[in-house]
This record gives sequence, C-alpha cells and structure tokens, in this order.
Amino acid sequence: MSQTLIPAAKPIVGDDERAAVDRVLRSGMIAQGPEVAAFETEFGEVLVGGRSCVAVNSGTSGLHLGLLAAGIGPGDEVIVPSFTFAATANSVALTGATPVFADIEPVHFCLSPESVRAAITERTKAIMPVHLYGHPADMGALAKIAEEHGLLLFEDAAQAHGASLDGRPVGSFGTFGMFSLYPTKNMTSGEGGMVSCGSDEMVRNVRLLRNQGMEKQYANEVVGFNARMTDVHAAIGRVQLTKVGGWTADRQRNAEYLSTHLEGVVTPVVAEGAVHVYHQYTIRVAEDRDRVVTALREEHGVGSGVYYPIPNHRLASLEHFAPGLDLPQTELAAAQVISLPVHPSLSDEDLDRIVTGVNSVVKAGA
Repeated sequence: MSQTLIPAAKPIVGDDERAAVDRVLRSGMIAQGPEVAAFETEFGEVLVGGRSCVAVNSGTSGLHLGLLAAGIGPGDEVIVPSFTFAATANSVALTGATPVFADIEPVHFCLSPESVRAAITERTKAIMPVHLYGHPADMGALAKIAEEHGLLLFEDAAQAHGASLDGRPVGSFGTFGMFSLYPTKNMTSGEGGMVSCGSDEMVRNVRLLRNQGMEKQYANEVVGFNARMTDVHAAIGRVQLTKVGGWTADRQRNAEYLSTHLEGVVTPVVAEGAVHVYHQYTIRVAEDRDRVVTALREEHGVGSGVYYPIPNHRLASLEHFAPGLDLPQTELAAAQVISLPVHPSLSDEDLDRIVTGVNSVVKAGA
C-alpha cells in the first residue's frame, strides 16, 4: 500500500491550544484554579443548557464520582448497556454496586427501553444509558421507566458533546451526565472529564469527592479522591470549546456524504428529533467484518475502528456479573459494526477514497 493511511480518528490541537498552555505555565498557577472554574462555567453554558458542571481528571472519574455523589453503593444495581466501553460498567463496580447489563436497540446501538424493563429488580437503583457514537439514547422512554419505578437516571455522554433530543442537550436529562475529554473525543482537554449536575447537592458532592473530600483546605468532610483537573488541561479545553461547534458541523457534513454514497452496508440512522454529533460513523456489514477492515487498510489505505468487539458482559473483568446472559442485539452488533473515519480533518479526496474503498471491498465479498 503506497497511499497515506486515512486514520480512523485524528485529534486536532493547534497554535491556539499551545498558546493557552503557555499562558498557564507562565502564570505559575498550574493545578486546579481559575482556568478550571472558567472552563466549568463555559462548558455548562455552551453544551448543557446552563447546568452547573464539575471538571475532573478523566471521563471514568466523572462517572465514578457522579455515581458516588448520587448515593450509589454496595447492594445497589445500576442498569447499563453491555455494548459500550468498559468504563461504563467499571464505574458502577468501583462503587461496590452491581452493573446489570441490558440489550441495545438495533438501529442506534443505544440502551433498549424494553430490555431495561426486563432487567429491573428490587435492588435496581438507577439506569445509566450511553449516548453511543454521538447519538442520543431514547431518554423519553427511559425517563418514563425511571419515573414509574422510582429510579435515578444518569447519562454517559462521553461521546456526545453537543448531541440533543427534541431540542434538549444530552447531559441535561439525568441526575448527572458525564462527558469525556480524551484526545480522540469530539473535543479534548488533553485528558479529563466533565460532570453536568442536576442539583446543587450533586455539584457539592462531586466537588468534595474530586478533592480529597474537602471544600475548604484541611477541612475534610468525606473520604475522597484526587480527581482534579489541572489548569493546563482546562486551558486546552476552553479553546476547544470555542471550536467544537464547527467541528461537529464538519462531522455531520462528512457523515451525510458517506451515507449518500455508501452501498451494500447499513449506514447510521438518526432518530426523529435527534441531533447526532458523529463521534463515530458506524456501519454494519453482513459479511466477514474482519476481512472488510483488513482490506480497507491494506488495499485502500482507509483506517477504521471496531467498537466494541467483546461486549462488556463477556469481558473477563465483568462476566461474573452476568453469568449465562443472552443479549442478542449486542452480540450481533459486536460482530458486524465498523466505524469509518468521519473526523473534521478529512478532505474531499479522503471521503471519496473511503466510499470507493468500502463499496469495492463489500462488492468483492458479495
């Protein structure tokens, strides 16, 4: 293969971000400080309808602290999808609670309300959907189930910065929502997470837990963690926050081109009233998925990703929570999905090569 590989993901960090980091380093205020406070306020205003937000050092920390702040602990069950990154279930297990795996619906790859209903027991405390690949979960149906059974509702919005449903941004539906700021997400702070909180109590609890259990120095109120975000990371995030809207529009345009021109595969479908931000552009292939991935890379120079080939309920670290569990839609998606490049750095020539590659590889295997 002589062509330069089109990467599946490509973080964008430019001179603005470098200047922001230099500004913080020159200030001498490097740990959590005024940049973090400003980032929290700006993130809430731009992405979650003015909700109060708390910045932490990773998305996983955000989920973990959000769960603890909401009172989740030993003896509780939290219903989660199995078709997602392991951090979703890991964060539940780290509280001492039990992750209970439910199936996904087959169109948007998000938590199935019907499967959630079937998973509820007397120990169920909460439901935590994932807005997978940047498409919002069915929050209307899930909120109704939560209300009917007296359950809490949380949101793993790690991949969904700017996504919305019926005009309401993700991260504003639940007791808390968590956004990851890892380098390959739609925006980054280098590393980090942001917790959007539905109440003042949640804000205070997450802030206590991220900072050794203290709001005032040396006045520790609870046993907490060191999960603070640095001002260096926050400075990067503040710059990226001013650009993510434009990048999202680029992703949506790229996705539209792919959906218009791809053949022989199942392309993403956007639910009525939903805004999809395309953290990933994920297709289904009916034939040998691994052959398609290999041929795209070796014959056409097109990178891709497979998220997630092993469902959480079959991982060695988590399978003990779900012995013998059958999740047919999860298993089918895990065997069929491929995420194609959709990031803002793609050129028209890149998009054309992706389409040509997919169409020819799929046709060759038909």
